[in-house]
Amino acid sequence: MNTQQNTLTTETPEAYWSGVFAMTICVFTLIASEFMPVSLLTPIADTLQITNGMAGQGIAISGAFAVVTSLFISSLTANVNRKALLLLLTVIMGISGAIIGLAANYTMYMIGRALIGVVIGGFWSMSAAIAMRLVPQDKVSKALAVFNSGNALAVVIAAPLGAYLGELIGWRGAFLSLIPIAVITFIWQSLSLPSMPPVAKEQEAAGIFAVFTQLKRKVVVVGMLAVGLFFLGQFSLYTYIRPFLETVTGVEVTTLSLLLMFIGIMGFVGTMVINIPLKHAFYPTLILMPVILALIALSLTLFGNLFAAVVMLLGVWGLVATAAPVGWWAWVPKTFPNDAEAGGGLMVAIIQLSIALGSTLGGVLYDLEGYMTTFAASALILLVASTLAVWTARLSR
Repeated sequence: MNTQQNTLTTETPEAYWSGVFAMTICVFTLIASEFMPVSLLTPIADTLQITNGMAGQGIAISGAFAVVTSLFISSLTANVNRKALLLLLTVIMGISGAIIGLAANYTMYMIGRALIGVVIGGFWSMSAAIAMRLVPQDKVSKALAVFNSGNALAVVIAAPLGAYLGELIGWRGAFLSLIPIAVITFIWQSLSLPSMPPVAKEQEAAGIFAVFTQLKRKVVVVGMLAVGLFFLGQFSLYTYIRPFLETVTGVEVTTLSLLLMFIGIMGFVGTMVINIPLKHAFYPTLILMPVILALIALSLTLFGNLFAAVVMLLGVWGLVATAAPVGWWAWVPKTFPNDAEAGGGLMVAIIQLSIALGSTLGGVLYDLEGYMTTFAASALILLVASTLAVWTARLSR
């Protein structure tokens, strides 16, 4: 049955592309907010008088709250107009930036990070279903690609801009600068999004644990484990890339900003070209990407003090790591053809839980054992993720 798809698309005979672009700006701001601590880890830790690992837990807590939100927001807000819900999440996003930027202590910093996690979980779990209501069915994949362009743009700009702004106006100013973007997003969404009352399908499936029924299928369990370990391995390393570059490679802030921008540009390129290998070799591409990242993680432990080698390795890291989520999101409609919202919610929960666990694991290892143990653990986890992707491919036949 395609009841949900038919219901959602027949409600919207016209395409609300302005609304799609408004949500793309929201994606950009979310990604910038979520991962800005990566480029500001050292000054945050210094100001709040905490370790780099503790500062990195700001990413962990946002991931944890995103997990809970993505699993239950659909059922808890089954009777809420989706436009009103998106606007509320946008307001919370702006409040989060203000709390972080004005945080007087570690507790306030973590509260602000928790709020951005709520927004991330709520927005991404509904993104596919919202796209199905903004454009005709044959344009949904294009709308989702536009959403992901906001993600890619944030990857290019957020980290280097965060590092630059952190040097220019301080890390607090960098977070406060996100507030005007949130205001623009709110206004744009208010004017461009149509009213989106909940449809009958959403209300019928509103049981608070309904999303977990998807786990009855073996391919879903194995595939989600593959996704989860991929993100866990990725962020146990990438969350702590700034202290690694500063202490091991020996780069200064200006060079750090340029290097982070280079990683982002390569990530943008990756998102633009990833559909080519996915189209011709879908599962082999998903299998190969974590292997490449694992090899890079190990190589960084060997050549971390060689600037040219680090630049090359991190360029490839950006190319692959940023493109990989596009592949796994393309897996969702293949695996959940009749319930994109449930599949999307489960995917967001797994990804955010893994980011939280990855940044936590990386922080503990980095503080206790140093970067070599952290990067080696990342490589091992990524290789296991690749093995699970092989299993997922077999179950999907």
